[in-house]
This record gives sequence, C-alpha cells and structure tokens, in this order.
Amino acid sequence: MRHRKSVVKLGRTAAHRDAMLRNMVTSLFEHGKIVTTLHKAKAVRPLVDRLITLVKRGDLHSIRLAAKVFYKKKVLTALLKTAKERFDSRSSGFTLMAKNGLRKGDVAQLVVLRLVEPEDVKAAIGSRLVKSVDRSRRVAASKHVAQSQGAVADASEETAEIQQPASTSQESGTSQEPAAPQESAVAESGEISEAGGDGPDREPQES
Repeated sequence: MRHRKSVVKLGRTAAHRDAMLRNMVTSLFEHGKIVTTLHKAKAVRPLVDRLITLVKRGDLHSIRLAAKVFYKKKVLTALLKTAKERFDSRSSGFTLMAKNGLRKGDVAQLVVLRLVEPEDVKAAIGSRLVKSVDRSRRVAASKHVAQSQGAVADASEETAEIQQPASTSQESGTSQEPAAPQESAVAESGEISEAGGDGPDREPQES
C-alpha cells in the first residue's frame, strides 16, 4: 500500500527525477506544450501549478523560489510578464492533457501537455452552460412526456368505461336474434302437418 507516499518516483533516483522534471517544466513554458508519457505528465502538473502560483504572487521571495526550478532565465522573465493576463481567472488547473497514441517501443501512453489559454477557459465555461441548458431541456421534455402519457392513460380508461355497456347490450342482442328463426321453423313444420302431409299420426284413406 502507498500510504503517505505522494512522490512519484518514475523508476529514477531523486537527482535524476528532479532534473528531468525541471527540464520538462522549462520546455513546457518555453514552447507552450510538450509530448511525454502519461505518468510523467501527471508528475509535472503539480509542479507547474506551484510555479504559476508563485509567479502570480509576485513578491521577491516567490520569484526566487520559482527561479530555482527553471533552467533558462528568459523563460521566467516571459512568464512574469504574461502570468497575470493568462492565468488571473484561475487558481489551479493551469494545464490540459490530451492523449496522443501509443509509443512504438514500449507501447506507453503518450499525451500532449499544454498550458491553458484564456480561450480554453471561455470554451470550458461555454460547454458547461450548454450542458446545463441541455440537461434542463431533457428534464423538461421527460416531464412533458410523462404528463402526456398520464393523460392518454386516463383518456383510454374513460373510453373503456363508456364502451363497456354498449358491448354488453350488443352481446344480449346477438344471443336473442337466432331464437326467431327457430320459432318460425317450428311453426312452419306444424302448419305442414295440419295441411295433410304424411305425418305418423295420419290414418290411410280407403280406396
């Protein structure tokens, strides 16, 4: 278990790891973005946030602490000039990561690590607003559908109750209709027997 172990060693000694992270930070602030592995990028991001916070503070002690990390003085000078304009609206999270495929040698996950720009902040705020609007619209649509389904169910129940007496009357009518032909057939057979047909009770005539 990694209890109380916040340092990502990356398979290197302390001196090698510190030099590598300082080099990556310098390249990131110099070029604006770097391509590295996922685990290295996760190790660099806290250091980048700490350096930008020190530079935004602006006092002499903070600037000297930041200067101990950078390998190039011009990178720190440029950061001092643009830090407040670029990162004034944020207190942390000054980097963005995007996956960039796998490395051919060891199939390690590569990422593009870059600094956040004001346009990225506006885009993030806009996407959050769009998501919130879409969520509210989906909720309203689901409520409307539920209400319409309830109204349709109530209407179907009312129509079923109205149609039920009519169906019973139709059933009783159909049961009574076949009785009339049977009675007429019985009457016709009686008339035929009275008229002198060859019935079983009729006596033969003498010739």
